Amino acid sequence: MQPSAVPELAHTHTRPIHWLATATAVAGVMALSSFLQPGAATAAQAAAPETGSAPAAVAPPDPAAVTFPIECGPVKAVVKKRASGDLDGDGSPETVAVVHCDSPMGTPPDGVYVLTRDGDGGKPRVVATLLAPKDGNTVSDFAVRQGAVTATLFGYSSADVPRCCPDVKSDVKWRWQNGAFVRSTPSGARSV
Repeated sequence: MQPSAVPELAHTHTRPIHWLATATAVAGVMALSSFLQPGAATAAQAAAPETGSAPAAVAPPDPAAVTFPIECGPVKAVVKKRASGDLDGDGSPETVAVVHCDSPMGTPPDGVYVLTRDGDGGKPRVVATLLAPKDGNTVSDFAVRQGAVTATLFGYSSADVPRCCPDVKSDVKWRWQNGAFVRSTPSGARSV
């Protein structure tokens, strides 16, 4: 046997005392860490300003509780998108739902409906149709912000355009004015 070029080091051979020392050190670190915990979280929201008689928050109408005025034949109507907000300034939220028929093929046109509750917070009901499915449009980029409904509509310039490929895009906005929803087109219709 040939002598090793590396000298024999005493710490390369483990003995029971080494394991006992390691276990004691780990146990000590764990015990110490249980005493050194961070303080409790103290983040909190600022208190809301006090108002004399704040009305109770009313939940927005649920589209699942409504039958929409859309004819779907053997398939059912589905809510594609929904958003809520106070559109008429009465302090109660309305829900705006984008609805289409659950067609197994193609891209069915969308309808956009406004839902509200009776004054006593009763059953939800459709109070306005902003976009009818018969118009043949699909809706994207839909939102309710600052009392207005905004959407991007995709449609067709003529019956000759294949239904797979809309060629007209328009940005629209509906706002409650003088007892009715008024539609405006901020940036105008344009080709896709």
